[in-house]
Order: sequence, then structure tokens, then C-alpha cells
Amino acid sequence: MKILVCISHVPDTTSKINFTEGDTKFDTNGVQFVINPNDEFGLTRAMWFKEKQGASVDVVNVGGAETEPTLRKALAIGADSAIRVNTPATDGYQVAKELAKVVQDGGYDLVIAGRESIDYNGGMVPGMLAQLIKANFVNNCISLEVDGDNAKAIREIDGGKETLTASLPLVIGGQKGLVEESDLRIPNMRGIMQARKKPLNVVESADTNTKTEAVKFEKPAPKGDVKLVDPENLDELIDLLHNEAKAI
Repeated sequence: MKILVCISHVPDTTSKINFTEGDTKFDTNGVQFVINPNDEFGLTRAMWFKEKQGASVDVVNVGGAETEPTLRKALAIGADSAIRVNTPATDGYQVAKELAKVVQDGGYDLVIAGRESIDYNGGMVPGMLAQLIKANFVNNCISLEVDGDNAKAIREIDGGKETLTASLPLVIGGQKGLVEESDLRIPNMRGIMQARKKPLNVVESADTNTKTEAVKFEKPAPKGDVKLVDPENLDELIDLLHNEAKAI
């Protein structure tokens, strides 16, 4: 079984976020980048298939050379090889089109993507990718087993869970629950050294047209001052909740 894990290169949530050029560009200065958490759950599950079923595991990212340290980390975790599509990731459609070409050229049986990335939270790429390559698709996936050409998946739905069966090829949008957080792997020194010798192939863009354009970014408004009320003055508290906060 050939598995492709899609890796997004995203800012660490502890990084301070700023914008430049009239709030139209994300400022990467001083920002620490990591593997998208939803993708990391998927990569860890792919490692299980590699170790238990002998699957081969490649990772792929759409982006510039600045994303290669993130791909190298995925290789250090245990992926066999990495692919970088040499073009900036501009929107979900463009990324899905680029990934579709990689999947078709590589003949992958299973594509594991995160249900969304934590930077833009678009949640569009896995579904569009599945449609482009005419593969089955399961989103919000929290469990996956593969037996031959058949897969059994569990996904979260409103109010519960749904169990599905599907044949390969299959695309999943994974999330927390696909593996336990305690199962996530930290690259050790041996993995880091081996990652330096593993192939990282750079392929050129398929010249996909983008469908959207970021006009402006805006950070959330700062929180207002806190107003303290004496615990004995319930009338003032009720008045504030009713007339200012409009909460009651």
C-alpha cells in the first residue's frame, strides 16, 4: 500500500502574529513553524500502517523552500521520502490541484490529509482533492483501518460518530482521535540523521490558476477593560449585564 500524507507548514500557536504591506501579507519574521497538528495525527497513523502492514509512506507539501525543515521533520518521524511542489500555497483549490497531480503521478492508494490547517482553517483541500482524483472521501476521521483494498473509518458527526466502509483509493481528512496525543512521535537523533539521507524531491507547479485572493487580514479587536463589581452589590451587576453586556 502506498500512502501519501499531506503536510501543511503552519505557525506555532504561541507565535506572535503580524501583517505587512497594508495588512495584506503575513509577516513570517520571528515566527516558529511546525507540522499542522491535524496532519501530524495523520502522519502518526501512517507510521502504524508502515510498521504493521509494510506500507510505504511519502509526505508532500505545496510551498517554497522555507517549508523544507517541516518536511525534514516528517522524514525524521519516519516517512520514506518527501515531495515539495515548488509554488506558494495561495488557496485551497490551487493546493488541491497541485496535490492531485502528485497523487496521480505517484499512484497512491491512500491519501491522509488533515481536515483543516490551523492557519487558515479553510477545511477545503481534502474534499476537493478527493473529487479531482475520483477517490472515496471521509472527513473528520478519528479511526482508520485498512485490510487489502478495503478500509473501515469512523468519523465524528453532530451528536455522535459514524462508521463507514470504503474501497481504495481513499482520501481522509484526519483530526485528533485518529491517534492518541500520547502516540505522537518526537524525532530522535537517529531519525534526524536518517532524514538527512532520505530523498526530498522538488517538483514544479502544474500552473494552477487560483480562485480567490486575500484582500486584507485583520487581527481580533483587543478585549475591553474589566469592570469589577462589589459582590454585595447585586443590583449593579444585574444592571450591567442587562444594559451594557446585553446578556440578560
